[in-house]
Amino acid sequence: MDVSYVRGGLIAFAVAASLAVTGCGADAEPKLSNKPATTTPQPQQPTTTTAEQLTEEPAETIALAKGQKGLELAITLAERDEGGFLTIKGVLKNSADSPAVLPAKMRGDETEVVKHGKSLGGATLVDPVGKKRYYVLRDTDGRPLTTTGLDSLGPGKSTAVFMQFPAPPASTTEVSFQLPTFEPATLKLS
Repeated sequence: MDVSYVRGGLIAFAVAASLAVTGCGADAEPKLSNKPATTTPQPQQPTTTTAEQLTEEPAETIALAKGQKGLELAITLAERDEGGFLTIKGVLKNSADSPAVLPAKMRGDETEVVKHGKSLGGATLVDPVGKKRYYVLRDTDGRPLTTTGLDSLGPGKSTAVFMQFPAPPASTTEVSFQLPTFEPATLKLS
């Protein structure tokens, strides 16, 4: 057998394999299959939304936390999901006749949360029966999984907000929602 023929065949095979691996276009992104991926639910990313941007019907208030200088947080949803999270949604409103600067204390005082700006990162849920306190979840960079970028609200203005917590056990049906500078509010869980 001719060794140069075998060597040339191996070189051709190596080049063909290299081209197949790189897809003839190393700059191109790999194509994903059309098969649906199975993933676990991901926590929502923090966003800021104004009430004017909401197009849905206003939801029923299930709990109301009153803050200082006319601030109110109307909680409209407390929903557990299969991933072990409890998502709370609501509307933060300034019911006063003058602009309200949102207190920095609402973000809490944990170093990792504070360095990411104003948020609702100081919110907690207290389970009085199970004697546990649940804090707002954080991502791997320490950012709270809640609405961020909160600064001020004009008179009569409102903004949609959310927070995510670890879900209390299914046996827990009632918690106290607490946000610094706001009165606690009782929140029933289904």
